[in-house]
Amino acid sequence: MSQPAPDAADSTAGRTLSPFARLADYAALPRVGALALSADGTRLAISVQTLDPEKKKWQSALWEVDPAGQRPARRLTRSAPGESSPAWAPDGSLLFTSPRPDPSATESGEPKAGLWSLPAGGGEARLMLTRPAGIGSYTVAADSGDIVVGADTMPGAPDEAADEERRRQRKDAGVSAVLHETYPVRHWDHDLGPAAPHLFWAGRLPDEELPAGAEPVPLRDLTPDAAPPSGAGDDFTLSPDGRLLARSEAVPDGPAGRRTRIVLTDTADGASRVLVDDPLAEVYAPAFAPDGTGLVCVRETLPTYNEPPDYTLLLVDVAAGTARELTPGFDRWPSAPQFSADGATVYFLADDDGRHAIFRVAVDGGQPVRLTGDGAYSDLQVARDGSALYALRSAFDSPPAPVRLDPTAERQDPAVLPNPGTLEALPGTVHEVEATAPDGARIQSWLVLPESASADSPAPLLLWIHGGPLMSWNSWSWRWNPWVLAAKGYAVLLPNPALSQGFGQDFVRRGWGEWGGAPYTDLMAAVDAVEQRPDIDTSRTAAMGGSFGGYMASWVSTQTDRFRAIVTHASLWNLDSFMGTTDAPYYWEKEWGDPLREPKRYEQNSPHRYADAIRTPMLVIHGDKDYRVPIGEALQLWYDLQKRSVPSKFLYFPDENHWVLTPGNSTVWYETVLAFLAEHVLGEEWQRPELL
Repeated sequence: MSQPAPDAADSTAGRTLSPFARLADYAALPRVGALALSADGTRLAISVQTLDPEKKKWQSALWEVDPAGQRPARRLTRSAPGESSPAWAPDGSLLFTSPRPDPSATESGEPKAGLWSLPAGGGEARLMLTRPAGIGSYTVAADSGDIVVGADTMPGAPDEAADEERRRQRKDAGVSAVLHETYPVRHWDHDLGPAAPHLFWAGRLPDEELPAGAEPVPLRDLTPDAAPPSGAGDDFTLSPDGRLLARSEAVPDGPAGRRTRIVLTDTADGASRVLVDDPLAEVYAPAFAPDGTGLVCVRETLPTYNEPPDYTLLLVDVAAGTARELTPGFDRWPSAPQFSADGATVYFLADDDGRHAIFRVAVDGGQPVRLTGDGAYSDLQVARDGSALYALRSAFDSPPAPVRLDPTAERQDPAVLPNPGTLEALPGTVHEVEATAPDGARIQSWLVLPESASADSPAPLLLWIHGGPLMSWNSWSWRWNPWVLAAKGYAVLLPNPALSQGFGQDFVRRGWGEWGGAPYTDLMAAVDAVEQRPDIDTSRTAAMGGSFGGYMASWVSTQTDRFRAIVTHASLWNLDSFMGTTDAPYYWEKEWGDPLREPKRYEQNSPHRYADAIRTPMLVIHGDKDYRVPIGEALQLWYDLQKRSVPSKFLYFPDENHWVLTPGNSTVWYETVLAFLAEHVLGEEWQRPELL
């Protein structure tokens, strides 16, 4: 755990303050990311983000963790650009991507991410593969060590030289325009095209670094026909022997929609065939069986006006191309499947009752079995000798940390392996609470209480609404962290209302197409229930949310004046305008309908139609690079508030996307939120953040 700066000492209490009490200390906490297990099961690698020396960005490095939990973690890589996406080759070398400069390069320029290899016995990392636009993603065959990489490639560029020349020509001509002929045109925070992701066969990497001036490892394009907007994507995997590449491929779904199917490519000759294609579903996340004869994947039904999506796992015979459902009747949404070492079991992740758990299911049938108790798990790794599972575990009282699990035991609470991201203490406690909705549904929530909360000193309450909406509060978040608020004395309520996943299909269905209905009444029921506690101050409350949570916060502002303040981040405001400008309107239109032909849901659920009812002071927050909820939503909301003289402020980030990702901007995000809440909830004088 990073120690607070000396001036963070609490001299009156004679102890050191929690790092959540000061935002500079919070930003400096190490953040554990990706997890990778070596083929022999003796080495674990994680990525760890820390602040760079100038404190302007988070820098990622790779660390080694002892799978047995005996030795302390040790750092493996050090460079200013950082390293990410670790994966072990069968020979014990550690692969990763990094934009660190090539030491043998003879030309200057902005380095692009390349694929590097750290030898098994130690020493300097070697640059193995590059492309003009950088290496975006890669996969390694478990047995052969063959590699396929993903890299953006310009249309009409048959090789690397042509790709580089086409980029140079556009740059020299001052051309930034992109001509689109199919939908979509943007994704998340970036424009699509003119380049598109292609997948390249690299084979087995040489044992030694290429000498200066030598020809690079030849890359063979396995997807020469990949074109904008989607290209070949980054959801792909190799069979253990490297002979087959399975990937999800985006295909048209109607005039302006997209869905995915799974395509199989022979890596020897590039011949491809469609393996799984369902016109009523997205199919993705393929994972091969150990013998390569089968694979498992996720099938997500396409939502409709009347029905939300549903998820299951498919077991596919590679040779025959036939598939059968592996999790029939399982009323949860499985994800990230992979086989056991002997191929008899599939492990997967799924939200379940406010947790994100690991499950196993037998390939030959049976009900899924939950292996974990509390916590949220990710980056699941299966030991090839069948002895253990490894994963990153987080919870509201624990940031992500590597753990070792028994592959068969149920409802485990595994011990954390030594790592540089472990926290020593938190400024409060977390509790699971329940409420009953007006229709009788059970509403599960998490309540974070500050250390100071008691019947004699009740805490002000902040309702924090999750995004999605098809997700749930179940894990640690560095972006939306309740402990920063708890350190200031707030109790934070994190409910899972209708539309939250992990509570069954009917629970999602309760809010489908009616965001202002059951989701809203569920939230109010959760607040009503927690306000019965003697350690909660019912006279000082606020509501906050981001994305769908921002929509709900805006909706709350039009439906009740029970809160003293509302903070809305990346909020949908005018559902009609959102539908036409978001990056994937075809997805949302399945639920909401065509606004010209089926306006009912837009009229009933769009907050902007009820703007005259707003009485609560509001803080609006939005990033200009947000293409999921475009900036126009915030501009409309801000104008509607201002012309109605609603006390309000607008925190605008010209260079952030749907999330706030840089340390400086993250700090002023929290500073502004805390200052706004202090003014309206605590009755303190407004204090404008110094750098704003």
